[in-house]
Amino acid sequence: MLYLEKKPIIRSKLRLYIGKKLYSLKRHGQWYLPGRSYAKEINNNTYDFSVFSHRTPLLRKLKDVDMYLQYNKITNLKLAIKMLNNIVLKPGETLSYWKLIGKPTYKKGYLEGLVLCPDGSFKSGIGGGLCQLSNLIYWMTLHTPLIVTERHRHSHDVFPDEDRKQPFGTGATCAYNSLDLQIYNGTDSEYQLVLYLSEDHLNGEWRSNKDAIYSYLIYEKEHYITAGCFGGYVRNNSIYRKVFQEGFGELKEEFITENHAYMLYSPILAAGIE
Repeated sequence: MLYLEKKPIIRSKLRLYIGKKLYSLKRHGQWYLPGRSYAKEINNNTYDFSVFSHRTPLLRKLKDVDMYLQYNKITNLKLAIKMLNNIVLKPGETLSYWKLIGKPTYKKGYLEGLVLCPDGSFKSGIGGGLCQLSNLIYWMTLHTPLIVTERHRHSHDVFPDEDRKQPFGTGATCAYNSLDLQIYNGTDSEYQLVLYLSEDHLNGEWRSNKDAIYSYLIYEKEHYITAGCFGGYVRNNSIYRKVFQEGFGELKEEFITENHAYMLYSPILAAGIE
């Protein structure tokens, strides 16, 4: 399917301010009005069964980006992890990334970190760098029976495939509180989210009070690159997963999502490289 870009809509500062306030009120209504049960219990006793674990490098060298802002990201991640580590997602509950973390502010200790802007540029912003944590949680959740009920794709593809360890489009961007990551537990098992920082990596794991029945293989299909209507290139793909059960082999293939993102690097290969 051909992806057609929409022309950016230019809105006044007043319109943007009012829109942001309305989105914030709508989110708080979702969080606190009756109708949905959100995860809130912390259990520091590690659950017996590991479902899936993953880790990502903390720092990456980006052209024309202040490394000081990247080091501030580590402080921001430490603060956010304190609010999420060992949270228990019980049957029927939903985990909301921003409801648990809260608004990142200077008063809480958050620092200026690296933020990717909608136009593809980088800037400093309070609490910057927390997308790395939402990326990790989303990727791990794809390897569980948990259901992602809200996820927002990145508008830009920052890194070429040279250092890519997972398919393009398997992350989740975040911005307080309009762009949330929400995960629903529709199983009869409890899941525990374990997060921590080591010297060079952000580490995460989903654990459970019951042994895992299924395993998953995440992969991409329908990958193609198109010229952007307003310049540059757009990378497109669809994400699928295969579901396996021990003793039965592959059970089914599931569609996860589709992605479209502006590329912040050239897709053109150097001469002589195939």
